[in-house]
Amino acid sequence: MAAKRKGDPVHGWIVVDKPGGITSAKVVAKVRHALNAAKAGHGGTLDPLATGVLPVAFGEATKTMAFEVDGRKSYRFTLRFGEARATDDAEGAVIATSGVRPSDSEIEAVLPRFTGAILQTPPRFSAVKVAGERAYRRARAAEDFSLAPRPVTIERIALIGRDGPDTARFEVHCGRGTYMRALARDLGEALQSRAYMADLRRLSVGPFVESQAISLDSLLALGHSAAAFEHLLPVETALDGIPALALSEGEARSLRRGQSVPLLRAGDVDRLDGLSPGISVCAMANGKPVAVAKFDRGHLRPVRVFNF
Repeated sequence: MAAKRKGDPVHGWIVVDKPGGITSAKVVAKVRHALNAAKAGHGGTLDPLATGVLPVAFGEATKTMAFEVDGRKSYRFTLRFGEARATDDAEGAVIATSGVRPSDSEIEAVLPRFTGAILQTPPRFSAVKVAGERAYRRARAAEDFSLAPRPVTIERIALIGRDGPDTARFEVHCGRGTYMRALARDLGEALQSRAYMADLRRLSVGPFVESQAISLDSLLALGHSAAAFEHLLPVETALDGIPALALSEGEARSLRRGQSVPLLRAGDVDRLDGLSPGISVCAMANGKPVAVAKFDRGHLRPVRVFNF
């Protein structure tokens, strides 16, 4: 999501360490106001309960949010056994209980079931649409509905600690669309117990990591100052996962005008080495991003053009 209002033309990314108890949209609004930025948005919503890495895009960086959202993510969360909650986290009402408290070895034994490409049913209180309406709205209205399981990828899940029989802490590396709340719920069921996600912290999303993050309070305290802008990362940071392709100034002008650029000359062979048809690239000129473009049938076609 992105909001455009009056303000300065700020372009780039700031990684905010989101505190608990506030929505991602509210974080964006506060940061945009502090930097007096004309346009800001975020890719990859964190629930109010969650903390951690929330990359905020400004200006032309909002055009790269889709790449950031599609990136891998990592989380650390605490699972609490003994209760199922309506929201699959600590904010929901208790809907079922269990006296079963699994051992470490029992937990370790089920983790392979949740590794790799799996099917996961989203939480009923989620933004998934059901017949054109958000699931959480239907859940709040106590409507009877079901959600279809969806394919997600969990690259790694590890039990990293326990603070007693009632809880277990996990670290997860996963792909887009994976719900940690649903994972906590499903782990509880696989262990013949009931469980919900007691807390959640995002450690990374795409190329953005925890070590880059500044707390919301610290950023707001800096306000509209040079020190605040020292935390601004380049627009192309979100495009680290796709190849960069250097262009001449003439080629860059063509892309900026929305025109495709032919790359059919003998001299183009070296710079196209390793680029397969249909691949997306970050087109660069003079060290600055020009556009996200697609290489197709010997031509570079603009997809999102940057206007600085």
